[in-house]
Amino acid sequence: MVNRLQFYIDGAWVDPVVKKSTPVINPATEEAMYEVALGSKADVDKAVAAAKRAFETYSQTSREERVALLTKVVEVYKRRMKEIGAAVSDEMGAPLPMAEKLQ
Repeated sequence: MVNRLQFYIDGAWVDPVVKKSTPVINPATEEAMYEVALGSKADVDKAVAAAKRAFETYSQTSREERVALLTKVVEVYKRRMKEIGAAVSDEMGAPLPMAEKLQ
């Protein structure tokens, strides 16, 4: 499920502190495709605090653990390449093959 009106902070989808959004416009049709949440200073502060907490344990991981985590991230990106390409194509107006391979 695509969640565009919340932020992923500290391992969970959360509502913005200040509910404000903006439309994402398809450059090909000039029509709004969906709304995305806009972050406030308070949302940034929450995300930074979560990142600092996560760093406390992450900074203690070994090189091998970090490589394994990054390898997993790359695998997920590869599995979702079609979705990512479609989003890039919609939002930037890039042709789908270009969005999937070059963007």
